[in-house]
This record gives sequence, C-alpha cells and structure tokens, in this order.
Amino acid sequence: MRVLRDRPQRRSRSTQRLAPGRMPKYILLIGGPGAGKGTQAQVLREKLGLPQVASGDLFRDNLKRETPLGRQAKQYMDRGELVPDDVTVAMIRERLRQPDAARGAVLDGFPRTIPQAQALDALLAEFGGRVDVVLYVQVDEAVLLERLAGRWVCRGPQQHTYHMLFNPPRVPGVCDIDGTALYQRDDDTAEVQARRIRVFFEQTSPLIDFYRQRGDLVEINGEQPISAVAADLLAAVEGMTAV
Repeated sequence: MRVLRDRPQRRSRSTQRLAPGRMPKYILLIGGPGAGKGTQAQVLREKLGLPQVASGDLFRDNLKRETPLGRQAKQYMDRGELVPDDVTVAMIRERLRQPDAARGAVLDGFPRTIPQAQALDALLAEFGGRVDVVLYVQVDEAVLLERLAGRWVCRGPQQHTYHMLFNPPRVPGVCDIDGTALYQRDDDTAEVQARRIRVFFEQTSPLIDFYRQRGDLVEINGEQPISAVAADLLAAVEGMTAV
C-alpha cells in the first residue's frame, strides 16, 4: 500500500460535535475514469456498512423523481450551464439526512475543486463530522486509457460488452452470444477517453494537493489486482480513522 509518509498533523474535531464514538465517519474516494472507483466504493460500502453517496447518482435520482432540486438542476442543464455547487451540496445534504447515513458515508464524485471541498467541510460540520480520510486510487494515465479505450459492444438487443484485453470475444469482431458484429461507441474511442482522462487530472490535481497538505490523503496503487486494492483501501481507512 502506498501511504504518504510524514503527513502533516491532522486537525482535531471540534469538541462541540458529537460525543466520542458517535461521530459519523465520512470517507472520500477519488480516482480517474477507469480506476475502478465504482467497484471499490461498493467494497467499502459492504465492509464498512456505510452508504455510497455518489453525486452522479444523486443527480440522476433527483432528475428522475422531478424533485425541486432536480427541477432546479435541470434548468441549468437545459441551458448548457454547470449546475451551481450549492444545488449539488443541497442534494448531498438531503441524502446524508437519511437514516442509513447516520453513521457516515462513502462520498464519491464530489468535491472536484477546492471551493467544493470547502463547501463539503461546512456541510459535514452540520452533521458533526468531517472528511476522515481521502482515498486516492492512483492509476497511470496510459493504463487508464488502455482500460477505457478497449471496450466494444455487440449490435444485438442485449448489447453484450467486451474488452479487447480483459474480455475479448472468441472470434475477433463477433459477439460470442448472439453472433452480431461488435462496434465501438463514439464515447469509447481512444481520442474521447484520452480527453476525458486529461480533464480529470487537470481538474483534480489542485484538489489532491489540497488534501495532501491537510494530511488527509492516502494514495493507493490502483494498478494492483482488485482484491489487493480493496485490502489497501480498508487498511487505510482503519489507520486514518483511528487517529
């Protein structure tokens, strides 16, 4: 496990918050597209008994249910504008108020910027908590591109998915199950995925430095087997939340 050494002293929690042993535990998971963050978030959820709170899921749920926050977000999205941070924070606040999040949550997809991180600090303080540990699943850009750009889909009704490296078809270009031709979606091409990866690193590098300077960041080698990554993540959570 790759854990930063000589971390700055972590900030203590306010004595005005919940009594020791009852403070909610908030874990932030960061990783580039293709880093396996979604898979690892499920592992953390199951092992720690904490819900996964993913900003993307919250948006989809609020839009689908046409909640006041969903309608508000849709107004910006229909105009091609970014949804303001306060709307996203309000969605997360509502989710953290649910009974299953009383003990904390695994946060995924938010924050992406330093102002968002500061807004998250203020939000978690409302619940008597703070970001306990930031887990950064680190994968090289070339490896991320290899993982993302190798996906192909069949033209059959079930759209079976293959990966040219990890799950190739028995016959190149042909679905094993229904015999239809395989094709690559426009958003799966190497060019599109390379741009997606580049944007991630450009946006999140300042955020990673922000949490590193606070002493909250633990870097995990995401190029290991899934089980090894999961073990390192759980060990990091245990080590950091015990401080």
